[in-house]
Amino acid sequence: MSEKYLPVVAGVAVIGDHMLRLLFDDGTVGDVDFSGERWTGVLEPLNDPGYFAQVSVDPEAGTVVWPNGIDLAPEPLYEQAHAHPLVAA
Repeated sequence: MSEKYLPVVAGVAVIGDHMLRLLFDDGTVGDVDFSGERWTGVLEPLNDPGYFAQVSVDPEAGTVVWPNGIDLAPEPLYEQAHAHPLVAA
């Protein structure tokens, strides 16, 4: 990731119990797999696949968010998505 680029999540799709497909404003599209995560504390609701699937994009914050206000920093999401990009056939 460029030091000058601040990633902004432009779109999100749930593609599995704890998997997201993310679109960033620079056109990067990639998958982020959270299936190995075990969240605790305020993040604990994300362990429930049904709740996890309620994810949406917060256009003001430029990242993903859940109904109770949980959000994730876009920079590590971008790095993970960039590591697992979707390539047009």
